[in-house]
Formats: sequence, C-alpha cells, structure tokens
Amino acid sequence: MQISYLECTRCGEHLSADRPQNICPKDGGVLYVRYDLASLKGKLRREDLSGRVASMWRYAEVLPDTSPVTLGEGFTPMLASREYPSVYIKDEGLNPTGSFKARGMSAAVTMARHYGLKKLAAPSAGNAGGALAAYAAAAGIEAHIFMPKDVPLANRMECDYYGAHLTLVEGLISDCGRMVAERIHKDRSSGNNDGWFDVSTLKEPFRVEGKKTMGYEVAEQLGWSLPQGIVYPTGGGVGMIGMWKAFDEMEELGWIGRERPKMITVQAAGCAPIVKAWEAGKSSSEMWPDAATFAAGLRVPKAYGDYLILDILKKSGGTAVAATDEEILAATRHWASVEGVFAAPEGAASLVAYRKLRASGFFGAEDKVVLFNTGSAYKYLDMIEAQEKKVRPAPRAARAIGGIIGPY
Repeated sequence: MQISYLECTRCGEHLSADRPQNICPKDGGVLYVRYDLASLKGKLRREDLSGRVASMWRYAEVLPDTSPVTLGEGFTPMLASREYPSVYIKDEGLNPTGSFKARGMSAAVTMARHYGLKKLAAPSAGNAGGALAAYAAAAGIEAHIFMPKDVPLANRMECDYYGAHLTLVEGLISDCGRMVAERIHKDRSSGNNDGWFDVSTLKEPFRVEGKKTMGYEVAEQLGWSLPQGIVYPTGGGVGMIGMWKAFDEMEELGWIGRERPKMITVQAAGCAPIVKAWEAGKSSSEMWPDAATFAAGLRVPKAYGDYLILDILKKSGGTAVAATDEEILAATRHWASVEGVFAAPEGAASLVAYRKLRASGFFGAEDKVVLFNTGSAYKYLDMIEAQEKKVRPAPRAARAIGGIIGPY
C-alpha cells in the first residue's frame, strides 16, 4: 500500500516517506509508517488471505507498495505445546538466516533499494547483522556491520560469506552503535551524500514494518482470536513494538476487536534494563552496566525504543521478567527434549518467564499464551557449549586398571 506519511512516536510530527528518513529530527523519536487503512476497511477481508504466499508478504496491503527483497521470510509455524495445553510456540528459528531478524531486514532492505541507497550500516548483537548481510546481498547493496567480537561464530561467518564488510568491536552493541553513528555523522559533515545509511534498530521505520507481521500471523494462525498473553524476549524490542502496531492496524481494518494480549518482556538477569525500569515504575530505562549473558541477542544495555516497550507493558496489563543464564540453559535443553524445538537462548527465556508467571498466578492454566522462540539454537552452538562447561564441569578422565577399561 502507498505510505501516507511517517509519524514520530514522541511528538506526533508527520514526515514525508518520499525520501529515506531515520528518526524524528525534532526529538529523536522513533518513526512509524502510516497508511490510509480506512480506505481498505471492508475491501480487504481476512478471508482474502487464504491461498496467498506463505511469507510475510501475504500482508502486502499493509506493507510498503514496492517490489520486495525476499528470501521467503515469515509465516513461521505456530506449534501447540506438548507440555502445556493452552500454550503455543511461535518458532521464528525457521526464518531465512535462522531468526526473526529476517523479517525486519527484508522490509528495511526492500525500502533501501526502493530509495536507491547503496550502502547500509548497522550495529548488531549477532542475528541482525547476518540478516542484513543476506538481504543486502540479495539486493546488490553494500552492508557494513559492526559486532562485538564475542558474538556467536555463526553470526561472524554468515556476514563474511554473504559478502558484508564486518568490523569486530571490543565492547557491546552500544559501542558498535556509537561507531556507526560517528562514521555517518562524519560522512554527512564532510558533505558525502553517498555514505552509509543507518538501519540500526528503530533508527529507521521499516524494520518495525517487517516485525509487525508477527502480530498479523499470531492473529491469523489462532483463528483471529488473540491470546491472553504473548511472552517476547526483549533486546531492542522491535518485535513487541511491531506486534502492538499490528494489533492497532487490524482493529482499524475491522479484523479484530479491542482485545489485546498481555505483553510480557523477558530479559536476561545479566542485562535487564527494561525489567529494572518496569519494577521501578519508570517510563524509560537506564544504561545497564557490565551487561553479560550468553543469550547474545538480549545483551542490549539500553533499547532505543525503551519508552515504547514500557508503554506497551503498561497499556496491555503485562509485565517484565528476568531469567538467569542457568535458567535459560536448562530451558533450552528442556524445550529441545520435550517439544522438539531447539531454541535460541533468547527464545528459551520465554519458557522461563512463562513458568514463573504460571507459578505466581499471573497466568492460569486455561490462559492461551504464545511464547516466541526468536531464533535457532544452531546459530549458538559455541555459546551453548561454553555455557554448558560453566555449569557442568568436565568429569574426571577414566583410567584403565588391570586390563579393564572403565571409570575408577
């Protein structure tokens, strides 16, 4: 659909979508893409989706009207839990490049090609970098990616093989983000108009558009009845922000009513700025010092859209939960052995949060809840193995005695 305008989520300023935009020039607010949904109401029905392509682009009318750069992302399985009768697992690990980041980068790179951009740059805790590299390769666009040097090996290798320019940084994603911003500022100050365009988390409006399709899929795959809760691993939080936007759009289209799920943020205990802010009743978070967790995608010391995440938690009657690395590792193994889902550590954190919320009575056994697995554990094998060694030291080597080989 043709974009009507871009809207600042802080001041409400309207900006043109005729040229590439990053954030609101007045207050740095995140920009939302707005369409004339009223003109679609009654013309586009839920039933019209039947038989369409099994990707996120099945929702073309609520996405930018341009030829997509697609690798088949979206419409991932909604799996009924074998352990909890009212729980569903939305498995984003089956996306191209093995994570939900494929959705956002498909939309962002699609629009970058539409605008004629030649060089895209982003900091990444891992999976976003791999996704940007893949979609940039498919679009014939340069990708410049900055990652902490201790990201999972798979993330580094995929960036290399997709042909991206990769810089490994001694530090966190926040340090990578600063380096990208400094380079872009330097280019613009020197009058270089052919420099990098920033596609960092929430620093441009279209990654949200790709991620919002998860909200459309949750509704469609559950028969247009939203669940009582959605548990979402939150680093930058774009998925939660996108889904909340999707619910508002679907209501405007007449596809759902005013009901909303309770939105649950889960973060690693070693990096939980949203949880801390939520518990303190604040509307924004503080930079988390010494962030540490083997769930690389959750190692985000301060989300740019923290004010949006915290507002969603409040409006939805949701909450924020922290999970320790030990709990996350155990949940990774449990989901694999019980559900047959080999989840990324970030995704396994959703199970930790759900168990805690069931134990506290926040959710009842009958409440329908969707747990998001945001990626595949195959991207994290080195990180998982290292964490296993921390919690389960190697056994003593066996000794052979008197011709008998065995433990002694």
